[in-house]
Amino acid sequence: MMKNLTSLLIVAFLALVLLSSSAFTVNQTQYVLVQRLGEIVAVKKEPGLYFKVPLVDNLKYFDNRILTLDWEQPAKFITSENKYMMVDSFVKWRIVDPAKYYVSIKDGGEIAAEDRLSKVVNAGLRAEFGKRTVHDVIAGERGIVMDNLRHKADQEARQMGIEVVDVRLKRVDYAEEISKSVFDRMIAERKRLANQLRSEGSAASEKIRADADKQREVIIAEAYREAQKTKGEGDASAAAIYNQSYGKNAEFYAFYRSTEAYKNSFNSKSDVLVLDPGSDFFKYMRSPGKAKVK
Repeated sequence: MMKNLTSLLIVAFLALVLLSSSAFTVNQTQYVLVQRLGEIVAVKKEPGLYFKVPLVDNLKYFDNRILTLDWEQPAKFITSENKYMMVDSFVKWRIVDPAKYYVSIKDGGEIAAEDRLSKVVNAGLRAEFGKRTVHDVIAGERGIVMDNLRHKADQEARQMGIEVVDVRLKRVDYAEEISKSVFDRMIAERKRLANQLRSEGSAASEKIRADADKQREVIIAEAYREAQKTKGEGDASAAAIYNQSYGKNAEFYAFYRSTEAYKNSFNSKSDVLVLDPGSDFFKYMRSPGKAKVK
């Protein structure tokens, strides 16, 4: 009885070991390739628990997520204008056919796959840039370039069991050997435009100053004319008032004029006058009350 129990336990243990060695799981981020004696017998794409033949079947695991191929250094391509451009790009790709991918890549893994994919994309970039101008690849037809490139690269990558999801250009710039000449031309053009604007500004400034000086002269002339007119009108009014006053009281007017003459004549102590005391100039000083106007 004891011997039978031991045998049963041994059989159960062996069955458990056999079961554990034949079971395997596939998670959501993996494909599993089942090989039997070197031949592919199954491809497991759905997550779950599966079984294999122990000691006979081998498993190969592949990542089914979208991967990124991003080059460390930009690549150099020539346009239809024979101008070299530095292009920095990246590729989004993933495995869609694990069996074809394994046969094409063997044991090289992602490094070998990305190396082959890199050659495909670079060849496509060279072809697209070679038939377009700098303006086209930078702005004009950039979207078309990327769509064509993705389509052509995907067609070739399918032969390796790979799908090219997207191709993007991060940066497109002139090659270093021509960047300096381009920048020099840009600087020269900006300087020329700046000098032109300065010249136009100077001409406009001179014109504004000339117009302002002309307006100033016109305003001063008109003001002087108005001043002289007002002064003339004032002198005429004053003369009329003097004449009117003289007509009303000639004696007072003569006396007023004489006192003004005395004041102006004796204004300074150093002034000297040599006159006949009997002259008419002193008539109001001799007898101001009896003086008569001749």
